[in-house]
Amino acid sequence: MFFKHFNSHLISKLRGSFIAPRLVAMLRDNMAEGEESVSRLTGLEVFLPDGRRLGVVHDAVIDANGMSCTHLFVRDTEEELVEGSVHVAVPWRWVRAIDRIVLLRWFPPTPIPLQN
Repeated sequence: MFFKHFNSHLISKLRGSFIAPRLVAMLRDNMAEGEESVSRLTGLEVFLPDGRRLGVVHDAVIDANGMSCTHLFVRDTEEELVEGSVHVAVPWRWVRAIDRIVLLRWFPPTPIPLQN
C-alpha cells in the first residue's frame, strides 16, 4: 500500500503558480522523495488551492489491482464549501502535494450542494 510521493520537478512547477511562496518552500524542504505509506494521510488537513480549509482526511481508497490511491475521503468539511458538511471523496488526480497538509490542485466551484 504505497504510492509515489511528488518529486522535486513537481514542486518546481508550483513556484510559478498562485500558491504562497512560503508554502511552496515548506513543501519542497519537508517532502521526502520516494514512497510513503497511505496510512500517513489519515488526519491530515486538506486545503483548496486558494488556501481555504476543506476538511480532514478520514481514509484513502486503494485500487488493489494497481496498488495505488484513487480517492481520499475527507470529513469535517466546512459548511461554506460543502452543504451540510457531508464527507466528500476527492479524486487522487486533484491532489497537488502532501506533507503536513494535503494541498489540492483543483476543486469544483463552491458551495457544493447536498442535492442537485
